[in-house]
Amino acid sequence: MLLEFPAHPSSLDGAPYSAPWWLPGGHAQTIYAALAAPRPRVAYRRSRWDTPDGDFIDVDWVEQDRGLRMEGRGEAPLVILFHGLEGSSRSHYALALMAAVRDAGWRGVVVHFRGCSGELNRLPRAYHSGDAQEIDWIVRRLRAQNAASLLFATGVSLGGNALLKWLGDQGGSAAGIIDAAVAISVPLDLMATGNALGQGFNLVYTRNFLATLRVMSLDKLERFPGLYDANAVRASRTLREFDDLVTAPLHGFKDADDYWTRASSKPGLMNIRVPTLILNARNDPLVPASALPRAGEVSAAVTLEQPDEGGHAGFVSGRFPGNLDWLPRRVLEFFGA
Repeated sequence: MLLEFPAHPSSLDGAPYSAPWWLPGGHAQTIYAALAAPRPRVAYRRSRWDTPDGDFIDVDWVEQDRGLRMEGRGEAPLVILFHGLEGSSRSHYALALMAAVRDAGWRGVVVHFRGCSGELNRLPRAYHSGDAQEIDWIVRRLRAQNAASLLFATGVSLGGNALLKWLGDQGGSAAGIIDAAVAISVPLDLMATGNALGQGFNLVYTRNFLATLRVMSLDKLERFPGLYDANAVRASRTLREFDDLVTAPLHGFKDADDYWTRASSKPGLMNIRVPTLILNARNDPLVPASALPRAGEVSAAVTLEQPDEGGHAGFVSGRFPGNLDWLPRRVLEFFGA
């Protein structure tokens, strides 16, 4: 099975997103999607992979209703999903996309970043927004296991930034591994997103992220005493403070500013050679519209789609209580389903 992509992916004509009248504004569209929108049911089969450095990750494979084993079926395309900060295969966007993949007769797999599958990982390091090296070994392993299949990669928020960072770093080499990519609600400029999350109503999202990040970090101190100051972690109130204390030093960065600068995917968008859709709502409260890339800042392989509404990984549609169908349809449309 082969799909033909146009020379200029911007010519792909996807249905534009329009928010329902009963769900106005970026905050409402973000929060309702995450907490209240109806979610499809998806059955997974979990595999554990040892990492090259002695750690592990868990990957959840979508089980088809007809009971087929997922890993060995080379004739069906495989859609990979990299989740967002503190996300999982149970995140609303993951369930929506994997249900659509299943219903299309394709295969799907949600890759959990280290420590995000419900069990603390083995090493001091965890995961971060620019973890292109982690993306690299994962997609190469999936390509080796699925040599005869089309391989599509999707990433949401943090996972989307890490995916784009890998695509930019790899350039033309990535085309030998995956066939197309979609990145959704991506904080392409981590400095802009980090600053936005440190003020106003956005501190609600920050508190939600830190609630689990602090727990995971303090649990690690029991295994690895002295990694960082426990009291300072407990006192952290912004992502900048947390990233200064934990994320940056654990992953080879000097501080939060160094991390946010070097891990941002935006500078590498001109190097992408794989057909890639980057979808960001302009009212995303976590990703300022002023930080979104313009057409001249991306390669010819990249399609930019920036609807006025949608929130952060929201894109709810339909009559109340709404549904999460629009985003999976757009992703599969881009992949040629």
